[in-house]
Amino acid sequence: MKLRAARRALRGASDRAPSLCGRAGRSWLTLAVVLSVALGCAPAALVETGQPSAPTAGQATGDLPLPAEVVGDLEPREGLFTLYPDPLGGALWLELPSPDPDGVMAEVLFAESLATGLGSNPVGLDRGQVGDSRILRLRRVGSRVLFELPNLRFRARSDDAAERTAVEESFAPAVLWATEIAALDAEGRSLIDLAPFLVTDLHNTRRVLAWSGQGSFRLDAQRSTVNFDHCFAFPDNLELQALVTWVTDDIEPGSEVAATSARADALSLVQHVSWIRLPDDDYRPRRADPRIGMLSTGYANYAAALDAPIRERLVYRHRLEKIDPSAASSPVREPIVYYIDRGAPEPVRSALLDGARWWAEAFEAAGFEDAFRVELLPEGVHPLDARYHVVEWVHRATRGWSYGGFIADPRTGEIVKGHVNLGSLRVRQDRLLFEGLVGTDGTGSGRQDDPIELALARIRQLSAHEIGHTLGIAHNFAASTYDRGSVMDYPVPRVGLDAEGRIDLSDVYGVGLGAWDIATVAWAYGEPAAGEDEEDYLERTLRASLDDGLVFLSDADARPADAADPRASLWDDGPDAVDELARLLRVREVALDDFAENRIAVGQPLAHLQEVLVPVYLMHRYQLKAAGKTLGGVELAHAVRGDSQAPVLPISAERQRRALEVMLDALAPERLDLPDDVLALLAPRPFGEGRNRELFASATGQSFDLLGAATTAAGLVLDELLQPARLERLAERGRRDPSTPSPDQVMGRVVDRTVGLEIERPRLEPIARRVERLVTQRLVAITADPSLDGTLRASAWTSLDRVRERLRARDAAGDRWLLDELDRFAARPWDGPPALAVPAPAPPGSPIGADLALIDAHASCGAAGHAVR
Repeated sequence: MKLRAARRALRGASDRAPSLCGRAGRSWLTLAVVLSVALGCAPAALVETGQPSAPTAGQATGDLPLPAEVVGDLEPREGLFTLYPDPLGGALWLELPSPDPDGVMAEVLFAESLATGLGSNPVGLDRGQVGDSRILRLRRVGSRVLFELPNLRFRARSDDAAERTAVEESFAPAVLWATEIAALDAEGRSLIDLAPFLVTDLHNTRRVLAWSGQGSFRLDAQRSTVNFDHCFAFPDNLELQALVTWVTDDIEPGSEVAATSARADALSLVQHVSWIRLPDDDYRPRRADPRIGMLSTGYANYAAALDAPIRERLVYRHRLEKIDPSAASSPVREPIVYYIDRGAPEPVRSALLDGARWWAEAFEAAGFEDAFRVELLPEGVHPLDARYHVVEWVHRATRGWSYGGFIADPRTGEIVKGHVNLGSLRVRQDRLLFEGLVGTDGTGSGRQDDPIELALARIRQLSAHEIGHTLGIAHNFAASTYDRGSVMDYPVPRVGLDAEGRIDLSDVYGVGLGAWDIATVAWAYGEPAAGEDEEDYLERTLRASLDDGLVFLSDADARPADAADPRASLWDDGPDAVDELARLLRVREVALDDFAENRIAVGQPLAHLQEVLVPVYLMHRYQLKAAGKTLGGVELAHAVRGDSQAPVLPISAERQRRALEVMLDALAPERLDLPDDVLALLAPRPFGEGRNRELFASATGQSFDLLGAATTAAGLVLDELLQPARLERLAERGRRDPSTPSPDQVMGRVVDRTVGLEIERPRLEPIARRVERLVTQRLVAITADPSLDGTLRASAWTSLDRVRERLRARDAAGDRWLLDELDRFAARPWDGPPALAVPAPAPPGSPIGADLALIDAHASCGAAGHAVR
């Protein structure tokens, strides 16, 4: 039976009776974890060996007992395979069929995940975190069963067995685990104890803890056990769980474990394992195209023709079949049904349902009737059950990313289970931003200025976004430049000013899918008309999207610090990044002028206004990034030969110069200042509460450090204006187009607008001095960086000379130390640059903090079936 049909047949109440959410088994199993088995086909470090409960490892195969003698009167759980749980004996017996001539007993789709989490966003071991999807081959060798992972990164898609064998034998597979056969019958059916397998480190937890700086943890077999109440066999899948405990002898374990686990030196997680029947051959894979935003899996096909590329990529997508394939629009054989976790509270739950249902429009437009549905997860169903696509509600100690992942067949890209992890604190952070903009007076009113309603509008977007990833769709960070073209962009709230110049939130978020979403579903899931070739259909659909201006640019185009296309940005808005920055600076000024006590609820400590202030004070931080890409920027296209797209179009010199001036406006001391009535409200931390990462750093003790906040904000501007690779691009462009602003001109203009200024208002003088010293520090860093081009470093020296000239012209006593240091550096640069202070890092912004390097370590976009948000 196909897994999708099993889902439909098994969703009744009778099937849900053996709940995967039952209480954990009470038996504690003492496990012996032995050394790795040295096998020629896999590194020994990848092999773990489970010892059987009976008989002993040295017993000859011919002397093995029959399976019935081992399991006795244990109650079987029949399904994809038959299980015999033995809680008292600590064994989970698995019955395997007789092997084929190559010793292969079974092949399944294998995925591991975490049923429970650590609750730490920086570490990332989250409830419901799904790991990689792999093919698991169970192969008998003598008296042993090997759990093998075939190497699917290198293949030969050929009918020639010898050709396939040549590739298989050229690249190493891996043996994940091995165990002795405990019982064997005359037909070759065997019995093994699966319990030791379930309490191995299948999720790479030890490495994640080490990568995230939490110390050296080891698995404690004494405190680990199979959760026998959570082990179920269904016709097309096994769902298995074990409690796994990690301990450390470190004197000072990691702070995140200490903050979130019941003990700093031990943590217990429930590890979930799904074995799923391999999909049949009726699914038709679809090749990836760089011009469309679909996540994909890649491999090298050594059977490719000599005139064809050896690298092939297949998109990830669900199977969707029309009842009438010849019809332009038809009902489907099996709809895609997503389920919302009952753990999400109202009104969030309803918002998640609403946003998820937006995708139905795209499937209808692609010709699939009633093909996408969203329901509440039935009572008693575990979110990790492979028969259900689930949006799971996840709690952490601090706000962080949500992400959409899936279990998919790595051979074809067919998605078997979509799974979303939604962080619960995100909605509260969004509410905080709106409270900072309009206050709390409207909270709970349902009006346009109700921060809760505004935050729920964002949750609808987030629900649609993460489900989009589980449909196989990538980020499109260019979509915000063509009228909210996709929910797969990161949407910044659109904050405007009304006719009276007051904050206007009437159009804060869009509703429904964008044009790019509908076009992408049509390409990924749509079928050609009767008589039309599939490749012709795909090209026609894609060209229509391009002709409509639906630009696709994703993570690699947007996230790097030296990214070059201003359209590819996170949390930006509008068709022109610079115009939007200028507009947003005006909105920010109004929001800060209006900032008042009502930005927090009655009864809350006034100190909490500092948390609310941060996202308002830095509300332009992401638009700055978009505008900064205009300098030395280009408009990119993922063009292919013959499609007539221009792959690289330089940004005009006029646009670049405008970007420079608008960004320098953000460094003006009056923009970095705060009104006295606002500063008077920023009380010190209340009793019982320390400082946290959501606050600006402070060098002034309990008082709010305005100069520190201003320096941090100024640093965000200079990060973009003086980004080294961006300056190098300007120099390269200038060789071919003299109208392009040169690095000399950019750095010179920065100096002219920030250094040696005569400040009329004395209160702004200290801010201006902080900015000019920060500019000096950045220029010194460029001159002292040996990895940069010598011409660029020379330009920075020229700008430093201008700094010295302007400081001498001002002839202020406070400048003399800096002048002396710069003179020394100019005369003897080999003695090293002056020690100039750098600004404290800004409080976390995305998602509107998380360490992306850690996220990538265990939930990287696409490669492992995950996309973060």
